Amino acid sequence: MDSFSTLRHQDRDLPALTPVLRWRKGNKIAARNETWFEKNCLSDDCAADLRLNGKLLLSGLYVKPHLALGGVKSISLNLTISNAGDDAYDTNVYFNFSREVFYINFWQKEEKGISCGLVDLDFLKCSAGFPFMRAQTKYHFAVIFDTSRLSGENDTLQENVPKHKLSDNTLDLSIPLIHETDTMITGVVTPSSFVYGNSIDASRFIQLENMECDFQPLNITVQAINKGPSRLPGSTVDIRIPNRLSGNGADMFHIIETQVAGGRGNCTPHRNPTPCTIPQDKESIFHSIFAFFTKSGRKVLDCDRPGRACMTISCSLGSQLTEEALSIDIKLLLNTEILKRDSSSVIQFVTRGNLQVNERAVEMPNSLPEEITLLFEALHSQEPRGYVVGWIIAISLLVGILIFLLLAVLLWKMGFFRRRYREIIEAEKNRKDSDESWDWMEKNH
Repeated sequence: MDSFSTLRHQDRDLPALTPVLRWRKGNKIAARNETWFEKNCLSDDCAADLRLNGKLLLSGLYVKPHLALGGVKSISLNLTISNAGDDAYDTNVYFNFSREVFYINFWQKEEKGISCGLVDLDFLKCSAGFPFMRAQTKYHFAVIFDTSRLSGENDTLQENVPKHKLSDNTLDLSIPLIHETDTMITGVVTPSSFVYGNSIDASRFIQLENMECDFQPLNITVQAINKGPSRLPGSTVDIRIPNRLSGNGADMFHIIETQVAGGRGNCTPHRNPTPCTIPQDKESIFHSIFAFFTKSGRKVLDCDRPGRACMTISCSLGSQLTEEALSIDIKLLLNTEILKRDSSSVIQFVTRGNLQVNERAVEMPNSLPEEITLLFEALHSQEPRGYVVGWIIAISLLVGILIFLLLAVLLWKMGFFRRRYREIIEAEKNRKDSDESWDWMEKNH
């Protein structure tokens, strides 16, 4: 215990250390001196105060607050490093950036001893003013990145310049990505035409359960194609189909299924509560007969014409790579019972499709058409219904009898049936007697 207390007492009484300037042989101190270090700092603790400021600038033809993929080939990250405190030893700036961009080079406004080098594919280190950065100074330099292979998987391009967790020397910069695309739309309707009418075999049509209507099946296939030059983040396709013969008529189409290939989109649902509507004949039989004989010409149902009732199917599509196509398949049924009541021999349906990119994309100038027109026709068999045939035969016989009677009356009025046959016979007899008397007189002489 006594020795331990002695050691603790000696620790408290140890003198301050003094610098050793020279040693002499035998490990004995030859001379002693005190060295005073000069303090030349602006603050008491000689601390540096580094601050970062910067912004992302686009290089190329586009001068917009966004990066248009496919148009801009490089971006420039302009930085200003300022030291508001005392000298900063070994000042470094570190960059974290997306692996979709590539570091090209750096540029400094003035020769300040700045050097940059890649530590990893997405990590860049720049040394500023080695070995130290003077107090109250500013350095300006720019780092250039290549964006030609930027696909735009994210909404924005992020650039991080962190060093510590201090708010004044950590910088997060970003640019909204706008995808430059060239889209087009194609489509087909199968079948392109069909024949309907009372004389057509019902097996050629489809009948739904507990419904008497004959339905014509139709398939509409639309393709949205991205021709590039960048990825298309999303789009919307609107398909408009004329759904009524007249403004206040019944709906003709019944949607069975709408499907986007690969499940990469969805379409607005449509439901016809009364798919089997059979219009009631309110016209007289004479109107039906007249409609049969005048059943000619073409009726065009076009959604672009004013007052035309149309059904719109809107489909939202997912992202598409360059040269990638997404298909939309629509299966629907057309109620032919409504068509049978129309007086046209050909009914033409004009279906229109439109493709629109979302707000994160922009179409290239003079791009491909984003609209399409699809045509399919309904052809009447030109054969009347049974009771119309019967009435046509009956009316034809009646008209024939009336014409015969009319001719008979006209002939009677003209005296054809009232000739004087007795007078004609007596006159003929007198003429013969006269001829015989002349013959006797000639013989006597």
